[in-house]
Amino acid sequence: MIESDIDYYFDPVCPFAWLTSKWVRSVARQRGYRVNWRFISLRMLNAHIDYDRHFPPGYEAGHTSGLRLLRVAARARAEHGPAVVGPLYEAIGAQVFDADSSGDLDPAVRGSRDFVEPLLAEAGLPTHLAEALEDTGWDAELRDETDRALSLTGRDVGTPIVHFRPPEGTAFFGPVISRIPTEEDAVPLWDHVVGLASFPGFAELKRSLRERPQLRSFGVAPGEAGQEEDWHGGSRRLKG
Repeated sequence: MIESDIDYYFDPVCPFAWLTSKWVRSVARQRGYRVNWRFISLRMLNAHIDYDRHFPPGYEAGHTSGLRLLRVAARARAEHGPAVVGPLYEAIGAQVFDADSSGDLDPAVRGSRDFVEPLLAEAGLPTHLAEALEDTGWDAELRDETDRALSLTGRDVGTPIVHFRPPEGTAFFGPVISRIPTEEDAVPLWDHVVGLASFPGFAELKRSLRERPQLRSFGVAPGEAGQEEDWHGGSRRLKG
């Protein structure tokens, strides 16, 4: 692994992880932070859950596609180093959530070779890495990294998990945001979050009422005001 100012644990199909990651990238650019992009699998996190009872239709296929994409990312990291994970995640997330056609993507399609091979090329990686989609040999590593993320926060959380100033710093689930801060607002908002996280007694700040994520995949263009509602994406504790 690499020395970093932030360890960022993500699943590539989580909309909240994607929104927060774009905020983290903005802060990292302005502050010169080093980000280590690490893995947490929603499919593994919810392995004990009856999807038909607890999630809307399509979530199991969506989370499974996230696991398949993480296998590709794990192989890319093993063969080309941890620095390639950020660009690959950026290419995948932009296609899943920000492209004009993102809302029309079938969840299972996101875990296919036809989907991931062009994104590997976009990230400057060889397309044969897509062979890892079905390679369960990477699952032990992904499970260990998921367990590592949960060991930092406790298990009743979802994605993303942010570890501030690792390895000694504090880690929290979130922050969960429904829109991306402007470049001007990104750093002050980050400083407020770090201020809370730095207090040893701080545990949680939460509300359920929120707007839909401002992502094309949810039918809300960036900059549009989303209606506030008790919206959590159909998942318990935002595990998806």
